[in-house]
Amino acid sequence: MVCGLLAVPFVLAFFSGGFFDESRLWALLASCLLLVIAVALTPRPLPRSRAGALALGGLWALTAWTALSITWAPLRGPAFHDAQRLLLYAVWFTAAVPLLRGRRTARAVEPALAAGFTGVVLYGLAGRLLPGVIHQSHGLRAGGRLDQPLTYWNAEGTIAALAIVVCARLAGDGQRRPVTRALAAAACAPAGMALYLTYSRGALGAAAAGLLVLLAVAPDRRQLRAIVVAGAAAALAAGSAAVFPVVASLEKGSRTQGVAALVLLVIWAVLAAATTRWVAASERSGRLDASALSLPLVRPALALGAVAVVVAFVVATASAERTSVSNNPVVGATAKRLTSLQSHRYAYWKVALGAFKDHPLLGLGSGGFEVRWLERRKIHESVSDAHSLYVETAGELGLIGLCALAAFFAGIALAARLAMAIDPILIAGPIALFITWAIHAGLDWLWEMPTVSVPALALGALLVAQAERVPTEPRATPRPARPEPALQRSESE
Repeated sequence: MVCGLLAVPFVLAFFSGGFFDESRLWALLASCLLLVIAVALTPRPLPRSRAGALALGGLWALTAWTALSITWAPLRGPAFHDAQRLLLYAVWFTAAVPLLRGRRTARAVEPALAAGFTGVVLYGLAGRLLPGVIHQSHGLRAGGRLDQPLTYWNAEGTIAALAIVVCARLAGDGQRRPVTRALAAAACAPAGMALYLTYSRGALGAAAAGLLVLLAVAPDRRQLRAIVVAGAAAALAAGSAAVFPVVASLEKGSRTQGVAALVLLVIWAVLAAATTRWVAASERSGRLDASALSLPLVRPALALGAVAVVVAFVVATASAERTSVSNNPVVGATAKRLTSLQSHRYAYWKVALGAFKDHPLLGLGSGGFEVRWLERRKIHESVSDAHSLYVETAGELGLIGLCALAAFFAGIALAARLAMAIDPILIAGPIALFITWAIHAGLDWLWEMPTVSVPALALGALLVAQAERVPTEPRATPRPARPEPALQRSESE
């Protein structure tokens, strides 16, 4: 059931990430079928907790408000497509909650996501590592950036970032089998290479923040070692791609460069797997300490570190925008992008927030940012989205839309807190993954890419479902009765 549930977003990955309406309609039909199955198999399919009801109600309210905004949106076509996408999300989330209530089912989500993310990443890399065998098309706007199969490099970067975080979690979960932990560590190598080749600074920052959050919610030495191994494998694989121009930026050259990069990638993956296998055996035998990190301030420090990563990106974007003079969409399509702060996001956000100021209650209407941008832009660039879920919601759907979105996130946060108290080992990974997605969704238009957002909704549904579980406390072992003092004296005499 989990495989069928999570197959939807990864099939969409090979149809431009589900961005266009035809693939979304098929995904909506599949989601409706899943909802029918969920209703038939579960006696109470709707969330039972207040947190779950808040999350589900917020998502459906956002869907209804988006559909209603078609009546005042300047362009009804884009508004209709947005409403269609939200309906897909709402139906899929509603179906996922009852299907993920069992612990065994919920525990299969992380491996399923890891396999799906890795499959998408490997397909994207295949066109560069085996150019004579695998033939892929590359968009003009992408330049040298890795954009296949999603056709958008930043979304591809998010997939790679999520792959690193979920594989680091699997590699550091002591309840997983050693072979699962080893394979997860190995998968960090191609994910790291793909993340580098997208040249997505937002995805890179989201991955760093996600790993910090992961260690904050699972603060033990086992998880710390897994993050170190995952980070090393990802960094080495990225460095292997950087030295080959054919792989790094699609420059002309010998195809043997791709084969050489592939050989290095396999080496780093095998080393990561072997290291993790040895670490797992040593932890089981007691040679390596697997206890919790004893530093009392480790969680606040890691949480502040994750926040600092996001704030630094936003501030850097705002400051660099004032000195940006490039209107060429392909600028930054090489590794130089990673050392540059140039971006037009601040201009997008400024226009969207100006729309919110002018229309605070209702907003422009869904899809209205595109028209507003053409009216107020100072950069000759065609843009349809504000490159931020939260800023765009404010500009297009106003306070009512923001409240609905806030209710959804608040419900997920409350459910995560409840679920964490019940089963922290199961919940640590989904929390880190959801936050990784939420961070990058605030920096790009990932909400419009179902391949990226549906897995995040799966994680939110898992948190809601597991928050409804009744915690099972271990039965206390009765202590032997202590003899009475008088009896002790008589026995001694």
